[in-house]
Amino acid sequence: MQNLTRSIQVQGCSLEEGVHPMSVHQGDCVNLDSDDDTYQVIGVDGDHDRCWVRRWPLQRSEVSPVFEISLERIRQVG
Repeated sequence: MQNLTRSIQVQGCSLEEGVHPMSVHQGDCVNLDSDDDTYQVIGVDGDHDRCWVRRWPLQRSEVSPVFEISLERIRQVG
């Protein structure tokens, strides 16, 4: 008998521990603990508690480098 269920994988993770629980998904905008600038989440590795972000909004005249950061160092915008 075939298994007719289908699973859809969505990149993201849920941060349930800590002071401010939150979910983080690719495309979300977040702030870093180190500053109040806005960053866009490019990728999430929930198994290793890491994500990749770049400054947001993108600027036409500037390159927006992507960098890796611990999920513990990000927070919701605001």
